[in-house]
Amino acid sequence: MKSDRPRQLSTAEERRETVLRTAIGAFAARGYWGTTTTEVAKAAGISQAYVYRLFPSKELLFTAVVEYCFVQVRAALERAAAEATGSSPEVVLDAMGEAYARLISDNDLMLIQLHAQAAAVSEPAVREAVRQGYARLVEYVRGASSGTEQQVQEFFARGMLCHLIVSMGAEAVDTPWARTLSGGIRHY
Repeated sequence: MKSDRPRQLSTAEERRETVLRTAIGAFAARGYWGTTTTEVAKAAGISQAYVYRLFPSKELLFTAVVEYCFVQVRAALERAAAEATGSSPEVVLDAMGEAYARLISDNDLMLIQLHAQAAAVSEPAVREAVRQGYARLVEYVRGASSGTEQQVQEFFARGMLCHLIVSMGAEAVDTPWARTLSGGIRHY
């Protein structure tokens, strides 16, 4: 049965968004070096040539994914800061930490962050994307929380510790070293 409605085509921006969301899963599973644009194209249901039309290189696709994930983190922190039950730096930072802990329970987002940090060691464009992402986050957290340099540094250090604990499943290990690392850290 043929529809009387004309077929509505996706805009390039909608396709770009679809490719980004699809690429998150692909890059999370296999990292920057292990993922091909062919895999991303297949998962997105488009041709590899179209992926290259939207993102002229794998490097540009990956850095766009990294930037997209930083936007997701920022949005979660903004919501948490707006909903914090008080305005002291401790209360705002705690609310943002809680939101971040919930956010990285989505393993794909956490894995993109870990893969990006690993790739940043040898890939200058990825390094710059990670630097810029953290620069914006640090300045946002500083401004939203009115925290001291030390409080902001501890907030990010705790976030990195969360990555380590979650990535190796330390919260499920009942040993002194794991309890030391996991103590006081929330997991979802």
